[in-house]
Amino acid sequence: MWTMLFLLMFFGLLCAGMPIFLVLGLCAAVLFGFSDQPLVAIAQKIADEMNSSTLMALPLFVMAAAFMRRGGVAKALVDVAIAWFGRLRGALGLVTVVSCTLFAAICGSSVATALAMGTILVPAMIERGYPRHFALGVVGASGTIGIVIPPSLSLILYGLIAEQSVPRLFLAGIMPGLLQAAMFFGWVFYYSHKYELPREPSVPRAELVRMSLNALPALCVPFIVMVGIYGGLMTVTEAAAVSATVALLVSLFFYRGFKVSQTLEVIAEAIKSAATIMIIVATALAFGHWMTDSGIPASLVKFTLDNQLHPWQFLLAINVLLLVLGCFLEVAATLLVVMPILAPALKPLGIDPVHFAIVFTHNMEIALVHPPVGLNLYVLATISTAPVTEVVRGVLPFPGLLLLCLAIITYVPQLSLWLPNLVYGAG
Repeated sequence: MWTMLFLLMFFGLLCAGMPIFLVLGLCAAVLFGFSDQPLVAIAQKIADEMNSSTLMALPLFVMAAAFMRRGGVAKALVDVAIAWFGRLRGALGLVTVVSCTLFAAICGSSVATALAMGTILVPAMIERGYPRHFALGVVGASGTIGIVIPPSLSLILYGLIAEQSVPRLFLAGIMPGLLQAAMFFGWVFYYSHKYELPREPSVPRAELVRMSLNALPALCVPFIVMVGIYGGLMTVTEAAAVSATVALLVSLFFYRGFKVSQTLEVIAEAIKSAATIMIIVATALAFGHWMTDSGIPASLVKFTLDNQLHPWQFLLAINVLLLVLGCFLEVAATLLVVMPILAPALKPLGIDPVHFAIVFTHNMEIALVHPPVGLNLYVLATISTAPVTEVVRGVLPFPGLLLLCLAIITYVPQLSLWLPNLVYGAG
């Protein structure tokens, strides 16, 4: 009964166009009321769960991303990628994949990666004679790497909801993220030779060295984060605070992307983005608290065990479910709605929660490039004044690559677990 009531309320309110945080909050309030639990438990649960040092890392990484996006960092990464790959055919397409991967290792957000790189690279590719749909497609798809390469905002949220180590999750995302980048790189290389896309002029050795040195301050941010966390010098939250500080200093005094007087404007933009996520987190935590008390997760575990589902069957079913949900919900909302139900079922089935984090995240990458939600599609349509249908046409080859990558990630768990197990031992 409770499950049916929740589904009717959830999808009814969602179809009515209500914001996701209100949908989750109202569902939690009504379900608490019907189950004779005091509504004050909602406020208490939110207060308890929001008092989390791990959760504090999220707005700090969002702030670092805002500084880097406005601070001229994207241009420095594009310049160095062009210097190294410019001699290859279709160089700007290849540069897009490399630059998005590097920027993803700084900002942790797919939408921010697509926005920053699209602003620079889409006009550059169109000017050089690349088909506009190709330029939009490469940026939109490559931007999805932002939520799997560490530091990833989605993996921080997953760690909070599923009670998993964020450093382990960050390490788990590295190899799948590089696999995805390599597959995109290979496809762009093939497409460029098939349609004879242009090369870029060769860069003199002195200019190559200069551009490489110019990119070093930008690359300091992910270096500081990774060394700080895995060297045992900082917690994830402390690393996020340091990354925001370094990003601000680099943007202001090295790349000079904005003036000191504009700092508060950029901070306000970052706080607005972070607040949007945090309010969804708050209402989702209340919903998750009811979900746990309702016994629905335990029923799911019992159902899977009673029907003797193998892990591969469970993962296949969940992948299909997530791909469908991705058509309607954005990444954070999907994670916060689904994980309280799925998390208790993982260990009884012998599925490593760290491996599942990457499976989950990769499903959300696919959601970013297919309608009707597809945030990367709308971001690129906005900055390029192209119709969404043209952006969709450009990304059409990439969901197939993402699905192939998803199959590998799902059924070759060591791809995700090898690095965290090497550093921390088997979980």
